[in-house]
Amino acid sequence: MMSSMRTVIDVPDEIIETLDRVSGRENRSRAALIREAISEYLRRNALPPADEAFGIWKGKPEDGMRYQQSLRDDWEGR
Repeated sequence: MMSSMRTVIDVPDEIIETLDRVSGRENRSRAALIREAISEYLRRNALPPADEAFGIWKGKPEDGMRYQQSLRDDWEGR
């Protein structure tokens, strides 16, 4: 079973009213709807795990180390 933590957030009244309408229509709690919405948002927007990031630079026209150095040079005004 996944553990959980209570969190306090400020939500505008109009969003609460919409949550309450959907909650009543679906016979689900407001908290369940919020958890589902957060889970869906994170599923769509979370960064991939580090092991999925390996090789993402493959096929780029510039070597990654040279690119990194050029950024540093820009930051330092070179």
